[in-house]
Amino acid sequence: MNNAELRAIARHAMLQRGLQPDFNAAAQQQLDTIDHAAAEQGPAIRDLRELPWCSIDNDDSRDLDQLSVSLPVQGGSPGDVRILVAIADVDGLLAVDSPIDQRARHNTTSVYTAAGVFPMLPEKLSTDLTSLNEGVERLAIVVDMVVGANGVVAPIDGVSGSSVYRARVLNRAQLAYNAVAAWLDADSAAPAKVAALPGLDEQLRLQDRVAQAMKRERHARGALSLATHETRPVFSDGVLTDLRPDFGNRAKELIANLMIAANGVTARYLEKHRLPSLRRMLRVPARWDRIAALAAQVGETLPEAANAVALDAFLAKRRAADPARFADLSLSIVKLLGSGEYMLSMPGRSTPGHFGLAVNDYTHSTAPNRRFPDLVTQRLLKAALDGGPMPYGEADLEALAAHCTEQEDNAAKVERQVRKSAAALLLADRIGQTFDALVTGASAKGTWVRINHPNVEGRVVRGFEGMDVGEKVRVGLVGVDAARGHIDFERVDNHSR
Repeated sequence: MNNAELRAIARHAMLQRGLQPDFNAAAQQQLDTIDHAAAEQGPAIRDLRELPWCSIDNDDSRDLDQLSVSLPVQGGSPGDVRILVAIADVDGLLAVDSPIDQRARHNTTSVYTAAGVFPMLPEKLSTDLTSLNEGVERLAIVVDMVVGANGVVAPIDGVSGSSVYRARVLNRAQLAYNAVAAWLDADSAAPAKVAALPGLDEQLRLQDRVAQAMKRERHARGALSLATHETRPVFSDGVLTDLRPDFGNRAKELIANLMIAANGVTARYLEKHRLPSLRRMLRVPARWDRIAALAAQVGETLPEAANAVALDAFLAKRRAADPARFADLSLSIVKLLGSGEYMLSMPGRSTPGHFGLAVNDYTHSTAPNRRFPDLVTQRLLKAALDGGPMPYGEADLEALAAHCTEQEDNAAKVERQVRKSAAALLLADRIGQTFDALVTGASAKGTWVRINHPNVEGRVVRGFEGMDVGEKVRVGLVGVDAARGHIDFERVDNHSR
């Protein structure tokens, strides 16, 4: 099966899940009228083009949503640092309820499959006109954070604390995670672009130091140290040859921690200005008893009630004791924690926080080219900044929160299905072979396990009785169906390994 066939499977899977793989004629017509970036001017838009902004993303990313830079703090406490995160101004070129916006609202997210990306926005926008590409001037929303040496972000006051404003920016260096991580870990020389731009090396080391301080501060409050491994497809001459693990690294941590902080500032900024927001939340896990049971299997005890600090301490201990199997444990915990969701937060009302990140005020704002909730948040921020009308009413935001949660789940199912189709292709000539596996799902709907080579999940169709999440079992491959993404196993041992 070549990539064209796999892409056809992906398109079919999207349609089955209520996602649109293509842009309609009205959206294409609108796109033809957008031929240059917005050139807004005015005192509300600061000129920050001279700062040494840079982006760090995947090696092949073309839809660049954010830049970052660090600055000294005038008159602050020792160790204070200003971290600025610039977020692409997508709203500047995309009117609410226009044809492209309607399609983005329908899908709510880009869909990243083993056959390629199905973007939320047309590539002319997401990879060009609204992307913070190297060497081009762009409008942005800037989240300006003052961070103490202890990793705590200062409150919003617009004077000496954190703030949000509009600015014109210029990406000086488009960098990639793997190369930056290898340099930060002292495994290689600085990437060429870092070496070529005076002061950028100190910039990035300072951002990394601040990000690590933020991470320590959140983990002291119970943020979870998880390390699941995603996979990426490998093609040779258009033919799928492998699914390889895509590991985390220090550069990914750097960006993740800055974005978590920026999302928190955004949520608090909207709250301070008495505006609603779409909060990202992860509830207290309903299956805490099973998480405690997994800990008991290795001689550890967790409290009877869900406790993030205790869970993270357990995770840190297991990472040190058994690093080779920590990804398996992480996957089991992620499955038992459940999925995140969006919820409307109105000023003055209490909203659940995010159990996994140990944050209470949290929205999605830093990826408006890729996620519709971030674009909604950007429009709410502009209403606060410019004093303009609210772009959405309360009922509309309530419906959007539910719809974005549903479509995100559908997109994840499509991504898993296409990944399984790719794996089924790779496993087609291995029927009858046996594999070590980890139970990743067990419910009335079925029991699933994950194998490592290739890294993929499949359903246990025989011998699944009594299996539960986190068990290690031995399974045999009994059948595959690449077109439907089905990989079927049977249990071939009689007890947990």
